[in-house]
Amino acid sequence: MIQYFRSIVISLFLAASISAQVPETPSLVTGPFEAGSDNAEFEDFRLVRAPITESMLLKKGDRLAIIGDSITEQKMYSRIIETYLTVCVPELKITTRQFGWSGETAAGFLRRMESDCLRFNPTIATLCYGMNDHRYRPYDPENGQWYHDQYTAVVKGLKNSGARVLLGSPGCIGRVPNWTKSDQHSRRDLNLNLATLRNIDIQIAAREGVRFTDVFWPMLQAGATARQRYGSDYAVAGKDGVHPGWSGQLIMAYCFLQSMGLDGDLGKLTVDLATSKAQGAEGHEVLGFAEGVLKIHSTRYPFCAEGDTDKDNSIRSGMTLVPFNQKLNRFTLKVAGTTKANYKVTWGAETKTYSSTELADGINLANEFVINPFTNAFKRVDKAVLAKQAYETRQIKVMFHGPEFRLLPESVVELTERTRQVHAKAITDRFVPVEHELRIETE
Repeated sequence: MIQYFRSIVISLFLAASISAQVPETPSLVTGPFEAGSDNAEFEDFRLVRAPITESMLLKKGDRLAIIGDSITEQKMYSRIIETYLTVCVPELKITTRQFGWSGETAAGFLRRMESDCLRFNPTIATLCYGMNDHRYRPYDPENGQWYHDQYTAVVKGLKNSGARVLLGSPGCIGRVPNWTKSDQHSRRDLNLNLATLRNIDIQIAAREGVRFTDVFWPMLQAGATARQRYGSDYAVAGKDGVHPGWSGQLIMAYCFLQSMGLDGDLGKLTVDLATSKAQGAEGHEVLGFAEGVLKIHSTRYPFCAEGDTDKDNSIRSGMTLVPFNQKLNRFTLKVAGTTKANYKVTWGAETKTYSSTELADGINLANEFVINPFTNAFKRVDKAVLAKQAYETRQIKVMFHGPEFRLLPESVVELTERTRQVHAKAITDRFVPVEHELRIETE
């Protein structure tokens, strides 16, 4: 109980001190603006250009907290992030917890931040608020100032605990949701509000010296592209207009993973047909190469995703709207010493034909082969990640906010952590090396 009231006092103090430092609404419209935000569809948005992310933010052994509202609690973009970090960059040995809470605002997380999150000493955190904070209505300066103060207080609280922060903007609205209190507001009205909150986020990140992650602008652009490419019913922001399906969630995960500074090189296989030599790199060891067949031992997976490319509830479709495979998911095969124009590459049950020029330049196996020798192993890890994140929702929302916790908080923490550790170990146990073959032969 004492800890609970201490958390409230700290939260109120932080919010009050931030508000006192910023007596007026931040300046919202200052250039330079994002390229493309002046076209006919987006000309009213005036999106301030986001800072460029280059340096690696992650460190070996990081404890990642994924924080947000119901979109986070869906356990979709958070699951993509955790599975990616587990199997694609295992050398970093990052552990993850998700703290999504349906209906939450930045102010809501501020009230529970110490009790629910900081007790686990995260070293890095992603934030994604603004959707509920914009109150599903047009922008008004008073609410903008409130959002600024609350989100700044959250960032300061995480920083003061020693965590590095990726301050995420809200996503976009795909349609006016049926829970809005007025039918007079359009999708454009709501997105203009969210765009303004996104501009505020850039200011907060710059002032606090943390990394900004733009979710709004990539999703808004992807939504327009998808409607043109796949039809007007394609909903990047989800069928209810707010909660994305897998394509939109993939875009969100892409934004955060890019913002972490990951380079996306997940392995290389280099083959010289003239000398019959082959080698692997970055977690992939060639055990043998004879008669065009490579035998490979891999301790790193590419990110595997199936599904229709034209459906909004498909991760694979989301990959057509942002350069996920090109920037974050490169498992490259390069072949030299060719003597024919074309060659067949067989990996798993699928065979594809490539020109000698394409093979010399390198093909991205993760992009080219949807079903591949890693698919089943990847699914087993991903399923374990989902189970752990589902338990984390129960741990925080039910156990940490129930009557037992108010009486014996540390006992509840200890008990639930034992169960969570079982789930965490299941992820580790399922992430095992994969041995596979790749065949190269003339057409």
